[in-house]
Amino acid sequence: MVGFKPTDIPPTATVKFIGAGTAACIADLFTFPLDTAKVRLQIQGEVKSAAEVATVRYRGVFGTMATMVKTEGARSLYSGLVAGLQRQMSFASVRIGLYDSVKQFYTKGSEHVGVGSRLLAGCTTGAMAVAFAQPTDVVKVRFQAQANMSSQNRRYNGTIEAYKTIAKEEGIRGLWKGTMPNIARNAIVNCTELVTYDLIKDLLMKNGLLSDNLPCHFSSAIGAGFCTTIIASPVDVVKTRYMNSAPGQYGSALNCAVTMFTKEGLSAFYKGFMPSFLRLGSWNIVMFITYEQLKRAMMVARLS
Repeated sequence: MVGFKPTDIPPTATVKFIGAGTAACIADLFTFPLDTAKVRLQIQGEVKSAAEVATVRYRGVFGTMATMVKTEGARSLYSGLVAGLQRQMSFASVRIGLYDSVKQFYTKGSEHVGVGSRLLAGCTTGAMAVAFAQPTDVVKVRFQAQANMSSQNRRYNGTIEAYKTIAKEEGIRGLWKGTMPNIARNAIVNCTELVTYDLIKDLLMKNGLLSDNLPCHFSSAIGAGFCTTIIASPVDVVKTRYMNSAPGQYGSALNCAVTMFTKEGLSAFYKGFMPSFLRLGSWNIVMFITYEQLKRAMMVARLS
């Protein structure tokens, strides 16, 4: 079997916390261009003023990436990476790293874990992560959304400057803009992603189809990514539009959703679906495989 074998002693909460954040950062490094393409496709069609109507049209995942490289340079694919890594280190550590601990808390340590307990644990850690790491998500989305501009015209020229500018112009609340749609999104994402991965993995192992190894982790991760994309895409688009909007553009996240539906129709809620799936699918594969291996490697190092 390729990779580390499961250890006799289960990973500690600290090992899971650190391993989840590190694995998520590694996954982001591989899949960030897909996430940037997804954001660009999601905000396309959002009319701010006649002077700001987009002159560059994005078509498809790889067409969007090719257009960005041609018009803005290859570095544009990684615009907002610093904030993205900050987000994952703080965000994934909570929502993924604490999932098992919260699940055990709800089941009071019972070996029998029902779907309800898994869903409740996913909602809890997802909401906790958003409350803690929302400012990093706001900054990441705004960096990804801004088109190629001169340094004088760009909304933000650096990560720290972005945090300061948002706090100064929009107040501290600006850094937590879109918290409610993000909590809704991440409750859905966390429940679907972690619970689906958990259930598929348990099903494969209990039926003797696969053991606790890389093929099992790969299959569980791709299934979790597909299910998550289908369910979470509408909330994800609203979250992206609302967090990227100028002050006063939308009265609320609900107003943003209604405006999208009125002006662009139902299909607007699934803009960027393919890059979302490619990103979530590939991100899940890299993250879960890395996470499983990191947990085992850290436990081996700890016990040696």
